Amino acid sequence: MERSLLGARVATYVYFVLCGTLMGAWVVHIPAVEERVGVSHATLGGLLVLLGLGAFAGMQVAGPLTDRLGTRVVVPATAVLCGASLVLPGLARDPWTLAGALLVFGACNGGLDVSMNAHAVHVEKAYGRPVMSGFHATFSVGGVLAALVAAGATSAGASPVVTMAAIGAASIVIALVSVRALMPAAPTTEETGSEEETPSPAVGGRGSGGRVWLLAVLALMVMLCEGAANDWSALHLRDVLGASTSTAAFAYGTFAAAMTIGRLLADRVVTRFGSMAVLRHGAIMAAVGITLVALGPWMWAAFAGWALFGLGLSGTVPQLFSAAGHADPKAAGANVSRVAGLGYVGMLAGPAVIGWLTHVVALNHTFVLLTLLCVTTAVGAGVLRTNSDAVPRSETAGAGP
Repeated sequence: MERSLLGARVATYVYFVLCGTLMGAWVVHIPAVEERVGVSHATLGGLLVLLGLGAFAGMQVAGPLTDRLGTRVVVPATAVLCGASLVLPGLARDPWTLAGALLVFGACNGGLDVSMNAHAVHVEKAYGRPVMSGFHATFSVGGVLAALVAAGATSAGASPVVTMAAIGAASIVIALVSVRALMPAAPTTEETGSEEETPSPAVGGRGSGGRVWLLAVLALMVMLCEGAANDWSALHLRDVLGASTSTAAFAYGTFAAAMTIGRLLADRVVTRFGSMAVLRHGAIMAAVGITLVALGPWMWAAFAGWALFGLGLSGTVPQLFSAAGHADPKAAGANVSRVAGLGYVGMLAGPAVIGWLTHVVALNHTFVLLTLLCVTTAVGAGVLRTNSDAVPRSETAGAGP
C-alpha cells in the first residue's frame, strides 16, 4: 500500500510539472507567435482572453467528468490533449486561427489543471497529512523547465513550432507512462476497505455548496492579487521607482521565488498550525507586503514587499483547493472546478483591474486594492474552520515519505 501511495504521489508531481511546462512553453513563445501572426500588442491581449475563457470552460467540463469517470481516466486524457494542442498556437497564421488555437489549448490546460488537483486531493486524503502545497510548487518548476528548454532550443536554431511540438510530444509520452501509478478512485479506509463516508453537512455533503462558493470567492480575490503581481511588479519598479528594465525584472523574480519557496514549506506549516492559520496569516503577510510596495519610496522596500507578498500568497490557493476537494470526496472534481474556475477569472481580471485603475490614480496606489483584498481574505479565513483538520492526522501519518 505504501509503495502504491508513494507512486501515486510521484505521478501527481509529474502531472503538475507537465501542466506547468506546457503552459510555460506557450508563455515563452508568445513574442514569436505574435510576430508570426502579425498582430499588435492590443490584439494579442484580446486573444489571450480567449485562452482564459477556454481554460474556464475546460475546468467546468473536466470537474464533473473527473467525478464520473475517475482521475485515472481524465488526468492522462487531458494531459495528452494538452500536449497535442500546444503546437496549435505555433502553427497559427492569422488572428482567427490563433483565436481557435488558444481556445482549444486553454480548454485542455484547464481540464488538466482541475483533474490533477482532484487527484491531488485523493492522494492527500490517503496520506492523512497535507501535501497539496508541494504539488503546486512543482507547477512553478515546470514553468522554469519550459523556459530553460526553450532557451536552449532557440540557441540551437530550432523554430518555435518545432520546440513546441517536441515539448508536446514528450509530455504525451510521459503522461501515458505515468498512468499506471495514478489512484483509480477516491481513497478507501484501511478498516473497511470501502470509500470514505460522505462528510457531515458541516464539512461537506449537501450543506457544502454554499461553503464551496465562499472558497471560490476567496480564491478569486487571492488569484486576482497573484495575477496583478505577475503583470505589474516589473512595471512598478521601472515606472514608479525609475529602475532599469533589467533591475525591474527582478521584482517579478523575487515574487515568484518567494512564492515557490513558500509552497515548498507550506505543507509542514499546515500540519502544525492548520490550513485556516496558513490562509489567515498568509493573507495578512501579503497585505503587509503589498502595502510596503504601494507606499514605500525605496527600491529595497519594493523588493522586500514583493517577497512578502509572494511568501504570504504562496500557501493560500492550495488550502482553498484542498478544502474544496475535501468538502465532499464524491464531488471533488466538481468542487475544485468551481474554486479553480472562479480563481482563474480573478487571475485574468487582476492585470485588467489594475490597468483600469491607473487611469484614476498612480500605479503604486492601485495596489491598495490588493491590500484590501488580502485583508478581506484574512477575515474570511474562518470558512476553513470546519475543515482545518479535514485531512486526517493519524499517529502514523508522518511515517511515510
